[in-house]
Amino acid sequence: MKLAGRHAVVTGGGSGIGATIARALAAEGAALTLIGRRRDALEQVAATLPGATVAPADITSRAEIDAAFAVARKANGPISILVNNAGAAPSAPFAKVTAEGWRSAMAVNLDALFDCCQSALPDLLAAEAGRIVTIASTAGLKGYAYTAPYVASKHGAIGLMRALAVELAKTGVTANAVCPGFTETDIVADAIANIRAKTGRSDEEARAELAKFNPQKRLIAPEEVASAVVWLCLPENRSITGQAIAVAGGEVM
Repeated sequence: MKLAGRHAVVTGGGSGIGATIARALAAEGAALTLIGRRRDALEQVAATLPGATVAPADITSRAEIDAAFAVARKANGPISILVNNAGAAPSAPFAKVTAEGWRSAMAVNLDALFDCCQSALPDLLAAEAGRIVTIASTAGLKGYAYTAPYVASKHGAIGLMRALAVELAKTGVTANAVCPGFTETDIVADAIANIRAKTGRSDEEARAELAKFNPQKRLIAPEEVASAVVWLCLPENRSITGQAIAVAGGEVM
């Protein structure tokens, strides 16, 4: 229970990687606040985590973020761990990406990080071991076709963590990114469905198309991502900051 007495906020905590991260942090003793747009999904996850708080919010709105963090503090005290997990992964040929689509991806995957980090910063600075962990992607370390807004926003997410790590180096706050490869989530399920619809391939063939990027020839399990997050949040890992840790089976970046 190395995180006992610490309060972790997880955005996008109602499903997939976010829900798995929340469970892993709770297993180490952290108090949890789950943030996301769908109250029902958040409550379903919170029901498995005794004492967890839900704070529904649209993270593309600074006002809603501030309000959600206020709910979190009232329930569990100052925030000592911030996990920026919420994200969106639109797919389209670059020539067909609209200005609205570009801005939408940036709003969720990058602008929201600025707002969440800034809103939580006073608490994090006051904490004995403040932690910021952003779930980026291997797309933040390399390029993939047909996902230009996603790739650009995830590169920005990693850049923000690196900038904060240097700026906050003399404090007790660390800032890191975890970069999963293709992971067993609803987003990947949607990608598989998209491949199937556009190419006529079977689900198995579509999954293999995504798994081929991983030298281990498999999709990543959410629990593997959560394990990396918990490790970064441990108090003794104060020297691990400004890193972009790939959880990708050896995929070359």
